[in-house]
Amino acid sequence: MKLTGAQILIECLKEHNVDTIFGFPGGAVLNIYDALYKAKDDIRHILTSHEQGASHAADGYARATGKVGVCLATSGPGATNLVTGIATAYMDSVPMVAITGQVTTALLGKDSFQEVDITGITMPVTKHNYIVKDVEKLADILREAFYIAKEGRPGPVLVDICKDVTAAITEYEKKTPKSVPDRPIGVTQEEIDRAADVINSSKCPFILAGGGVTIAGANEELLKLSEKCKIPVANTLMGLGSFPGTNELFTGLTGMHGTRTSNLAVSESDLFIAIGARFSDRVISNVKKFAPDAKIMHIDIDPAEIGKNIVVHYPLSGNIKKILKQLISKIDKRKSSEWADKIISWKKEFPLKYQNDGVLRPHYILERIYELTKGDAIITTEVGQNQIWAAQIYKYTNQRQFISSGGLGTMGFGLGACIGAQIGRPEKKVINVAGDGSFRMNLTELATAVEYKVPIIVALLNNHVLGMVRQWQELFYDSRFSSTTIDRGTNFVALAEAFGAIGINVTKPEEVDDALKRALESKDRPVVINFEIDRDDKVFPIVPPGAPISELIEE
Repeated sequence: MKLTGAQILIECLKEHNVDTIFGFPGGAVLNIYDALYKAKDDIRHILTSHEQGASHAADGYARATGKVGVCLATSGPGATNLVTGIATAYMDSVPMVAITGQVTTALLGKDSFQEVDITGITMPVTKHNYIVKDVEKLADILREAFYIAKEGRPGPVLVDICKDVTAAITEYEKKTPKSVPDRPIGVTQEEIDRAADVINSSKCPFILAGGGVTIAGANEELLKLSEKCKIPVANTLMGLGSFPGTNELFTGLTGMHGTRTSNLAVSESDLFIAIGARFSDRVISNVKKFAPDAKIMHIDIDPAEIGKNIVVHYPLSGNIKKILKQLISKIDKRKSSEWADKIISWKKEFPLKYQNDGVLRPHYILERIYELTKGDAIITTEVGQNQIWAAQIYKYTNQRQFISSGGLGTMGFGLGACIGAQIGRPEKKVINVAGDGSFRMNLTELATAVEYKVPIIVALLNNHVLGMVRQWQELFYDSRFSSTTIDRGTNFVALAEAFGAIGINVTKPEEVDDALKRALESKDRPVVINFEIDRDDKVFPIVPPGAPISELIEE
């Protein structure tokens, strides 16, 4: 049948079972929005307050569901407003298709109104991108975009479509999407045997699990490997939830804000096994002093990551799930382990501590959120102290339960991501742990949550400063607090109510439970809880820049 380019776009979205798209209209996408209007019974369009909110919502939707998130924006500033969200998804390997409108083909390259070379701009932060100038190529490009976004190491793909292409008519034939194949194991039996021998002979093995474990769906295999061999496990920020946070072999985060147990274990291990992690600077800190007595084994689907940041002695590039299954069948079962017992004793000796002095502390707030949600909520975060407190204190036991901007560290990410996650997982309670600095950046998305009756909770840890930057200024810049105080008198409760949300103010520990219970009971309105915390509360532990991770500041 003959369809317009805009109609073909809708049909291709339906081919890929897209049920939700986040976007903001404009001139270059009018034809697409007209087609969306006619397809509203099949595809739900969420009108965000800003294009960046759309990209973060698509990202949160993808992380929470494992599906491809889809966002849509017009040409020029609409497209450029997506860029931060696209880069966020790229750094954290999130499958996303970003669709942008473009000026007509006749106007390309002429500095036309709202023209920008969005494919050139996004080339470094997309897995692939396209500009579509021919309607006959549109369907195949869209199908390929969805395939690329999901295949192998996931990532965002941008499809820029000229306006005349969305109006042009061509023949459309429905096709079944090309299935993403289950990647082969990617390593030889000899490499598996060698890795198993190394694990069996190690006395102090240690595992760092990253976001790649969740992407690979290898959570069960990770748990089996750890428990069979009594190997302690730490997480990167992106890996939280890939190993049960309640397991006695779990040691918490590793690196700059890692627990003392994790960082000591790394420093004393004789075999360091990284799985689906990329050895970022926040994990390894001083590369010359990282795991000084350990051989490094790195298991990852992306061969470009192996050896990029650290010397790897046992590289295993391939399908993480299949590699772990093979290793589990080859390794010896350990009934006991002095090393594991030592790690467990360290956990008791070096717990995360905070003052319990009758003052409202973020640690207490996160503990109460964990208890009242029975550890079953999806937690999104902004970026800064709020992010690390949420990572340290809430115990994540399931994959896709912790959603945060890890690689790019995008302030303003959490609210949009929270909306996307809640829409994707309506059966779950989704809570955005925020700082007031990050929250200000995209707080207009509260209007989106109100309009669509998305019952998210914003736990706003309000210290009236840019907390993490201020903490660095105090610890490493002799307390020269340059431009980090943002005590602007904003009444966040009144602001929430102005948007149509529920606003609650909390200043004392004894008010926390009632506020959270009220928020958790809301079924069709977002809730903002303004927790007034002390500006001098800090994230500990912290490793000073350039120091080995064993040299932590704890208070």
